[in-house]
Amino acid sequence: MNPEQLRDASLLELFALEADSQAEVLNIGLLALERDPTAAEQLEACMRAAHSLKGAARIVGLDGGVQVAHVMEDCLVAAQGGGLRLGAAHIDALLQGTDLLQRIGHPPAGDPAWYERQGEAEIGAFAAHLNALIDGLEPPPIAPAVPDAAPPEAPAADVPPAPAAGPAAGAQADAQERMLRVNADALDQLLAMSGEAMVESHWLHPFGKSMQQARRQQMRALQAMDTLRDALAGAAADPHAQAALAEARRLLEDSHQHLSQRLEEFDQYDHRAGRLARRLYDTALACRMRPLSDGLAGYARMVRDLGRALGKHVHLELVGAGTQVDRDILEALDAPLAHLLRNAVDHGIEAPDVRVASGKASEGCVTLQARHNAGRLVIEIADDGAGVDIDLLRHAIVRRRLASEETATKLSQAELLEFLLLPGFSMRETVSEVSGRGVGLDAVQEMVRQVRGSLRVTQQPGQGLHFLLELPLTLSVVRTLLVEVAGEAYAFPLGRVVRAAAVRREEIEQTENHQHFRHEGRAVGLVSAAQVLQRPESPHQDDHVPVVIIGEQERVYGIAVDRMLGERLLVVQPLAQALGKIKDIAAGSLTDDGTPVLIFDVEDMIRSVEKLVSEGRIERVRHGAAAAAPVRRKRVLVVDDSLTVRELERKLLAGRGYDVAVAVDGMDGWNVLRAEPFDLVITDIDMPRMDGIELVGLIRQEPRMHQLPVMVVSYKDREQDRERGLQAGADYYLAKGSFHDAALLDAVQDLIGEART
Repeated sequence: MNPEQLRDASLLELFALEADSQAEVLNIGLLALERDPTAAEQLEACMRAAHSLKGAARIVGLDGGVQVAHVMEDCLVAAQGGGLRLGAAHIDALLQGTDLLQRIGHPPAGDPAWYERQGEAEIGAFAAHLNALIDGLEPPPIAPAVPDAAPPEAPAADVPPAPAAGPAAGAQADAQERMLRVNADALDQLLAMSGEAMVESHWLHPFGKSMQQARRQQMRALQAMDTLRDALAGAAADPHAQAALAEARRLLEDSHQHLSQRLEEFDQYDHRAGRLARRLYDTALACRMRPLSDGLAGYARMVRDLGRALGKHVHLELVGAGTQVDRDILEALDAPLAHLLRNAVDHGIEAPDVRVASGKASEGCVTLQARHNAGRLVIEIADDGAGVDIDLLRHAIVRRRLASEETATKLSQAELLEFLLLPGFSMRETVSEVSGRGVGLDAVQEMVRQVRGSLRVTQQPGQGLHFLLELPLTLSVVRTLLVEVAGEAYAFPLGRVVRAAAVRREEIEQTENHQHFRHEGRAVGLVSAAQVLQRPESPHQDDHVPVVIIGEQERVYGIAVDRMLGERLLVVQPLAQALGKIKDIAAGSLTDDGTPVLIFDVEDMIRSVEKLVSEGRIERVRHGAAAAAPVRRKRVLVVDDSLTVRELERKLLAGRGYDVAVAVDGMDGWNVLRAEPFDLVITDIDMPRMDGIELVGLIRQEPRMHQLPVMVVSYKDREQDRERGLQAGADYYLAKGSFHDAALLDAVQDLIGEART
């Protein structure tokens, strides 16, 4: 490609970007003009957008673009001058012209010959049609707009979008932000590191406290030396001893003053470091957040065009479009929101004559409202249509054999509406291009569940359907309820918690192999978190049992825990892929003081509870301290420099009942082994100060540890690595690449047997 062609290609790309930007201005303005044809500000914005596109097309040499934009500008100028009142036909044509300009910028399927083969005729037909409308003549027909057609996506570029046309264009241009393309993984890594920095900054505070303690000890030492000096003053003491005492006191006083000065500086540094870490984290998190409006582009046009295709008049009303949301959530919301809006237009909004006959305005309204509430993103979609005919819904449920007629008759409206969310369910007996296939609402619910959210559908008498989506603001940070189970901290995502309660022991009812308590008039099954996690039950004598109620609809269970630790905002740390899926666990995190926490996978936990219930293996919650017989648990030492691996191995083994200690490297592990007895050592190979091979060698050289079983767990999976570990004296070699919880636990049981003796 020669330099001239490169220049032309660059200009075409710039035109495509401007076409996308100005098309958004035109879509918004034309939809507003459809409701108020005399809106001067919108007329001015649309006219400027068409004028800008005409100039851009002329520069690039797209004569067809110049022709389309020119006739659109003529129409809008006539409306501005009062010589033309825009009607539905004018708005239809102008919207089709907007789509045509985008197709000129992005030829269909990237076909550069589209203009010569088809585009020229289409452009000529459009110009003739709109000119006839301007002149008040009967226009020749042109192809109708396709409701489902979405504007082609503009190619990514490290340039800001073109400023919107209109009176505020200059101000917007002045405030235009510089945009820079950043790899999403790099942004996620930045957020994770900033979260770690915030945690690490909290370690300075206890260090400062220890320095304060040292200063107080120095003060007491000075007082003791003063007492000794006074005691020696009246006696015939050795002058050399008195001089030495005076010199020691002077040095101690200088040291005290120096420490006091350094401590004051340290306190200031601690405060600055904490604030900086918090600002760094907040800024990194903000980089992931985008206004919801970024994902709503084209929705208003889609609702309008779909309504027109179905013979309905309907518009979309957006409230809270600037609400901030995580980019991953925003991307996941695209298809579900589009389906809910299409569903509202197709199923909810009535035909104009039906609406007028029922006393409503001929034009229907679909509302999409977004807001933040209690650290969650709440999105509501509602329409002012007739809603769902409950009798027809009940008949469809019976016809599809989802419930008997007798059962369906007894179901409440809320219970009947839940059937709309079932896979494959549809009230339509025929399939159209828009609906009737039974695919959609179940997919919406599945997406909501995947991002730890919830979906509810309600309906008031005589009103349309109302969908309420509650979602986390971000997938990188989760608000949780922190609890303690068997001495360890775990976290429930707060969005999946129905209620946290203290249940009186006498309120827990036992029925054969099940136990439950009453909550809001219904029986809720109760299971101990220790049993689900296979941890030893902690004895308690208190009258109340802390219970976390999780689930939704009919799948609601109470999880008994040892203690509630309160709400925490946690930075989600994905588990290492080499560890595979950990049962009942979704991710890990660190609290502000550096305590490792595992975040529950609530859906997985509910399945585990249901399995225990179906097998009749529910253990009674809280027998009390007298019921706990003292047993000796086998002790395991885990040596690994990776915090993630170390903590996960510890929790897995502790969950099986082993008493587990940890060491951060080979040297630390060797010191622990010399101080305490253990039944098994699990060690990594590559570690600082002392690697695993050296550690195994020292264990085998020590007479009292000669028979101590040792397991090597390493990322190195080559045969020579295995031989090296076994030759050093290891009893078992497990590669982390094939590591999963069952493999580790089975190997431990093979080496030392069950946890209790």
